[in-house]
Amino acid sequence: MSREPNPSTPSRNSAMQVNSPAAQPIASAPRQPSPADPCVMVVFGANGDMTRRLLMPALYHLSRTRVLPENFALIGVDLAEGTSESWRDHLYSMLKDFVGAAADIDEAAWKRLAEKMSYIRGDLTEPELYDTIREKLDEAEKRHATQGNVIFYLAIAGRFFGTVVEHLANAGLTDQNEDENGKHRYWRRVVIEKPFGHSLDSARALNAHILRTLREDQIFRIDHFLGKDTVQSIMAMRFANGLFEPIWNRDRIDHVQITVAETVGVEKRGKFYEATGALRDMVPNHAFTLLSMVAMEPPTGFDAAAIRTKKAEVLMAMPAIEPTQAVRGQYGAGTVLGKTANAYRDEPNVVPDSNVETYVALRLEIDNWRWAGVPFYFRTGKHMSARNTEIAIRFKQAPYAAFQDTPVNALRPNWLVLRIAPDEGISLQFEVKRPGPAVDLAAVKMDFRYDDWFPREPNVGYETLIHDVMIGDPTLFMRADMVEQSWRIVQPVLDAWAAEKGDFPNYESGSDGPKSADALLARDGDRTWRPVTSSAERKR
Repeated sequence: MSREPNPSTPSRNSAMQVNSPAAQPIASAPRQPSPADPCVMVVFGANGDMTRRLLMPALYHLSRTRVLPENFALIGVDLAEGTSESWRDHLYSMLKDFVGAAADIDEAAWKRLAEKMSYIRGDLTEPELYDTIREKLDEAEKRHATQGNVIFYLAIAGRFFGTVVEHLANAGLTDQNEDENGKHRYWRRVVIEKPFGHSLDSARALNAHILRTLREDQIFRIDHFLGKDTVQSIMAMRFANGLFEPIWNRDRIDHVQITVAETVGVEKRGKFYEATGALRDMVPNHAFTLLSMVAMEPPTGFDAAAIRTKKAEVLMAMPAIEPTQAVRGQYGAGTVLGKTANAYRDEPNVVPDSNVETYVALRLEIDNWRWAGVPFYFRTGKHMSARNTEIAIRFKQAPYAAFQDTPVNALRPNWLVLRIAPDEGISLQFEVKRPGPAVDLAAVKMDFRYDDWFPREPNVGYETLIHDVMIGDPTLFMRADMVEQSWRIVQPVLDAWAAEKGDFPNYESGSDGPKSADALLARDGDRTWRPVTSSAERKR
């Protein structure tokens, strides 16, 4: 590396320092995002957890950075009693909690957003609600010059997706106006939160239901993982550098580990989690999103169609998971980050003998020329020892022959680690000779951290995705066929677990998961899970 760290960021110690005072920045000035079209966003589930925690902070950040279009309006729809004023006040209070204090809020940015917000109380299942929405849309177009463009954001329970889309279509609210060349005079788009279905059959039924009234290019199935800079950098790292792609195959890579570890439990989401579980919540979307970006073939271009087709090909090449290649767990009581933690069965809205998993570990395969014989291991869990999301690529061991007449009796593996959260960056571990007369090896790291090199704007991971919806770029969103392939892969495990009762709880809160997950890797020889480490431990 020959570029100095971002001067606005305090210097951090790393395993290997490779910057010099004389180093000059390599990159040119960052490109500005494409201007978004004028539009109205209609949020179904305006008082829900997703709206408070992710959507509203993202819209606020877009307003603060002037990426949100000037001609914009926001309409909240929910069953709860309320007015436009009370909704704005409630979200402002939530925003204060998010940014830390009222003094930290950019009042001008909030005002720009708040003055464009209005609220509708109504029942999603009642046709009359959609007549009211049409009236509000007409009002917003006249007041804010939104040009007829509308985003319908479905931050609601999955069982209502089909119902809302059907009502929108019956009311004529999803119709797009096009000229004779197919160019939009105005557009209508629908954003759907995960999980998209709860099984293969339900995903197929939901796709069929929605696609009766919407075109695929109107549907944006959103996954906040894809808003992370490191996730989006996977393709840039692979395809913009001549270094990595020649070794990105079964000849050089031993295996891949993907970890999504959380220190939080289910908190107040027991009712949701009882109907979902860790596998449905994390694997068909988060896990396969990360895996497909690591494993995809080089696209013919960086347009949405080319990239999504290559991701879909990865999923199509994956055999369905045998139940013997899956491990589940449920957390018991313990200590997480120094605080006493409840067992899952003691959480609110959880039945005392719940059989729902809060931990999943899987062994996955890709049956194609690039990856045949390379296992991909995935694990995710709640109430684990540290918060850590990473993709770790282990390369094959070097031969020992060069060191056969030396004291060296072991070679440590080379790891390339892509850290997604919370400390976004990329590290490479390799062997060097330790200074001194003896022949001795030491493992060192080259460590890149986004915070060291680039100015960072506060974000929740949704900002890029919301902007992409506004400009109509579906690159980071799943297509219908990708959703169905994802459920196909996990369906045998869901069926097997539904027929068996788990021996729960089987891991302590604050641990790295159940012991049976270790055996999943041990079957393949000397492979073991990487420790679930915190950001502070990684910096030592």
